[in-house]
Amino acid sequence: MRQIAKDNNIEVICAIGGGSAVDTAKATAYYEKLPVVIIPSVCATDAPCTGLSVIYNDDGTFNSYLFYPKNPDAVVVDTSIIVKAPVRFLISGMGDALGTYFEARMCYKTNSLSLENGGVTKSAMALCELCYETLLEDGYKAKKSAEIGVITPAVESIIEANTYLSGVGADNGGLATAHSVYNGFTALEECEKTMHGEIVAFGTVIQLVLENAPMDEIEEVMDFCVSVGLPITLEEIGVKDKKRVIIAAEKACAPGESIHNMLGDVTAQQLNSAILAADAMGMEFLGK
Repeated sequence: MRQIAKDNNIEVICAIGGGSAVDTAKATAYYEKLPVVIIPSVCATDAPCTGLSVIYNDDGTFNSYLFYPKNPDAVVVDTSIIVKAPVRFLISGMGDALGTYFEARMCYKTNSLSLENGGVTKSAMALCELCYETLLEDGYKAKKSAEIGVITPAVESIIEANTYLSGVGADNGGLATAHSVYNGFTALEECEKTMHGEIVAFGTVIQLVLENAPMDEIEEVMDFCVSVGLPITLEEIGVKDKKRVIIAAEKACAPGESIHNMLGDVTAQQLNSAILAADAMGMEFLGK
């Protein structure tokens, strides 16, 4: 992409597409010292507004985050395009947004750095809390509207939550367990077809188990997930052999992972136990 920009004297990098296109455009613009405009065609992650790209290895496993000194110069979201995409993308975006408040809350508690390498401010927490409240209020309504391809106020609200509130919220609020869980499960080939936000949603339940959150809060999150079609069990993200969970847990707890922003830190064995406990709660919640 950098060579194309050079060969054609490109003045602005523009991304049209999903998370991979967006993250590639941001990286190209950064290294070529050019402005970048993001036009997402789906609303599956908060990538359009964040000041980072996720770097993967050739085999699809998580490698690292590439951080930028600024966020994209412009983000243009056309609701009429987003609502025509398969509804699974919108639901996945809700899963990615679901972790925003809880991960920021933990970073606030532990005085951890945000993704912008600053402290977590009250204004950042307000954005993150609004993100969660919007999901609870409008998530199901937006899903039903998107299933029949119509634009409603709920759809508009969820697109804002998935894209802006989650993206700017995560940048300024920080990450904890939910995103580390996703990074860990990229090591399991059976999760290759499971979307980023779907695993982040299950990772949010796992984080709440780790921090021993009140049962009514865990149930509220699980109830939301079930209402919009997000996973709350290992089987739903593609994992049938529970002995393989430790592989994901070890990768999720690698040095530099955001799970280390948790109060008291977390070992791979502790995370493995929390994953299995969250799975058991999820199965019971689903009546299995």
